[in-house]
Amino acid sequence: MISVEDLHKSFDGLEVLRGVSFQIEKGEILGLIGMSGYGKSVLLKHIAGLIRPDRGRVIIDGNDMCCLRHKDLQRLRSRFGFLFQNGALFDSLTVYENVAFPLREKTKLSEEQIRKKVLDMLDQVDVIGAENKYPAEISGGMIRRAALARALVREPDIMLFDEPTTGLDPIIAHHIINLIQSCHKRLKFTGILVTHEIPKTFEIVQKVALLYEGKILTVETPAEILSSDDPIVHQFITGSIEGPVQYH
Repeated sequence: MISVEDLHKSFDGLEVLRGVSFQIEKGEILGLIGMSGYGKSVLLKHIAGLIRPDRGRVIIDGNDMCCLRHKDLQRLRSRFGFLFQNGALFDSLTVYENVAFPLREKTKLSEEQIRKKVLDMLDQVDVIGAENKYPAEISGGMIRRAALARALVREPDIMLFDEPTTGLDPIIAHHIINLIQSCHKRLKFTGILVTHEIPKTFEIVQKVALLYEGKILTVETPAEILSSDDPIVHQFITGSIEGPVQYH
């Protein structure tokens, strides 16, 4: 369903992506891991059609994201849900209004239909009761759950999760991961999950890709990644400061 082929991207002469290639089948979640600040979010933006590559292609259901006309690109993007780092809720809107926003902007549903969908989704992510509060009035974990509800309320075919547990304590982070898993079982979306939550997120993904020095070093099952004898993979999984990967 998603095919990334030889993707290259530089910013001001700095190569960020240096020939990224991988595939994701329909209904799979791919866990994308790698060092912080080395291109994972840039890769997600290419897949969403927000950035054009210098070279290479992103194919979604046979459609080349780089070659679509604006109207066709917008139509394809409407099938996406995106959970940003830190939630990215609108501060001036209540939780209810945040989750209702994409329905009001992109559908012709009545307010009664919107209300039912929003409250059902808030209930599914354990935020029911906070719908009239503003983001500044709720916890970080609740913000992330409300953002998950907003991303999923239109029941997208494709979900992109950009480090959805960043800055959360381990208990709340595990709760968010469990919610993603339960929503995936219900909606059957195809997803990419950028994460540092190892090995917890490995329980909900079917494949893991390691982005290293601008390329995908390996794509394997979670079990294969965890048992890998590749020194780079092993060092990243264990978090050891000893090994071929040099942190600066």
